[in-house]
Amino acid sequence: MHLNDFDFQLPEELIALKPLNQRDSSRLLHVTSSAEFVDRQFQDLLSFFQPGDVLVLNNSKVLPAALNGERKRQEFEARISVNLHKRHSDNQWFAFAKPLKRLKPGDRVRFGAQNQSCLMGALDATVEQILQTGEVLLAFDVSGAVLDEQLNQFGAMPLPPYIASRRAPDESDKISYQSVYAKDNGSVAAPTAGLHFTDQLLDELRQKGVIVECVTLHVGAGTFLPVKTDDVKDHKMHSEWGTVSQANVEAIKTAKQNGHSVTAVGTTSLRLLESAAQETGQLRPWQAETDIFITPGFEFKVADRLITNFHLPKSTLFMLVSAFSGLDVMQKAYAHAIAQRYRFYSYGDACFLQRQDL
Repeated sequence: MHLNDFDFQLPEELIALKPLNQRDSSRLLHVTSSAEFVDRQFQDLLSFFQPGDVLVLNNSKVLPAALNGERKRQEFEARISVNLHKRHSDNQWFAFAKPLKRLKPGDRVRFGAQNQSCLMGALDATVEQILQTGEVLLAFDVSGAVLDEQLNQFGAMPLPPYIASRRAPDESDKISYQSVYAKDNGSVAAPTAGLHFTDQLLDELRQKGVIVECVTLHVGAGTFLPVKTDDVKDHKMHSEWGTVSQANVEAIKTAKQNGHSVTAVGTTSLRLLESAAQETGQLRPWQAETDIFITPGFEFKVADRLITNFHLPKSTLFMLVSAFSGLDVMQKAYAHAIAQRYRFYSYGDACFLQRQDL
């Protein structure tokens, strides 16, 4: 498979820069099992489920991981911008820093010094390593929950590049770029399919008898890294930490044994479920890093259906949905979505996909 197989042309005006006022008022493209395209509203989701079906959410919480700081070296100062992308320990984070050439191991960087009204003062870190990948390893002076609290104080939401290049993050993004069920701190990019859900919609699903299960996959900034190899199989995926509990496994296995469907909300939930089933072919409790790369030809073990947003051309996420529903089907579905003026990417509309081999 070649990278150009996953290309398409998207008018720039269809990239959603802001969310809708009401989360579940977005549009929903239903790609049926017979490859028909039905234009719906996300609020129609309830009609897709029967009692006993399972809905799997990723409850990872996005940290405000975009930081601006000052590096001081004797009498010399430099402004530094940082995007944290992967937690290494309680007080250490791997990060992308600009301008990288202004940093060296041992440098001290102070974040939030410009915020004179902040009672917490500032957030300080030491540059411990500069990696060949262009990343830095930062060791903060505080750790754990205190560090998370200070990131909330000093950081901005790490909006995707296609939004951040066109507008700055604001305080409203701290609410809108976070699902209503987000719980476990650790992501630096939102599992965006979950942004469409409201508490009311989730309550209605539960009242109908749908089993709602939460797993955790901490999404890294690597999810936005472009594929640079012409031959798709040569691409190396970033790794992300996730966990699937015994309770998750039992609920999903029971549903499948009774003929009910399992719907993953977002590519992150789907990647995690399939990672947990890779070794034995059966879903099992799992806690580890995953760099699973799903492309056409992949044999799915767990998810029957997928709720997801519209993804970038030539991206690993478009490859994943093409593996799930078929490349030809997804190319036609995206052409339909473009013709019908759907809103694309993180703050955009959603689609509901059926697995092609079911």
